[in-house]
Amino acid sequence: MQNLDLNLELEYIFIPSKVPSKKLMIILHGRGDSSEGFRGFPPFLDLDDMNYILFDAPFEYFTGFSWYQLPPDQLPGIEYSSKLLTHDLDALFEEKFNAQESFLFGFSQGSLLTFEFGARYHKVLAGYIAISGYIYDAPRLLEEMNQDVQKGKWLCTHGTDDGVLPYNSSKEQVEFLQDGGFDIEFVTYDKDHTIVEEELRMIASWVKSTLSS
Repeated sequence: MQNLDLNLELEYIFIPSKVPSKKLMIILHGRGDSSEGFRGFPPFLDLDDMNYILFDAPFEYFTGFSWYQLPPDQLPGIEYSSKLLTHDLDALFEEKFNAQESFLFGFSQGSLLTFEFGARYHKVLAGYIAISGYIYDAPRLLEEMNQDVQKGKWLCTHGTDDGVLPYNSSKEQVEFLQDGGFDIEFVTYDKDHTIVEEELRMIASWVKSTLSS
């Protein structure tokens, strides 16, 4: 693991870009997983000029980690994790990376943090990618969000056969945010609670298109 020589709160794996750049993708895993679960993720995206930082959530959960407790006790963990992410992203964007060229990517619990943290964060990123998750409190999010974040691009995907987080509930939450002004592209897949190869190809294309627009 390469060390960034920064005082970060969360444990992480850093994977440098093949071509030097200040672009960064921040990866937030799901409940019970860890940064190791996404170590093989960058080659699928095939973005030579993208750096990656894969964070470990702060709470131990069996053999992995979690960002917050199970319902109905999510809020304290969401707020604590958001505090740590704020500290760490501030450190990352101070000198080493450019926020306006960077992406926040989350799966499942990480997807929720992508919305709940990412929309409140004081810097606007190039894009936000939320996979197979949900939103804790969509009306409150619209009230408390950084209004400038609507300048960012959002990609949200979900599987119609997701047995962990129901498709229809998440779709309704996204539509609520879209009605509130969020620029969210919502893409449906015939999948369960996972990430499929077709989806990875689409994400890579979306990232490249977002950076070139």
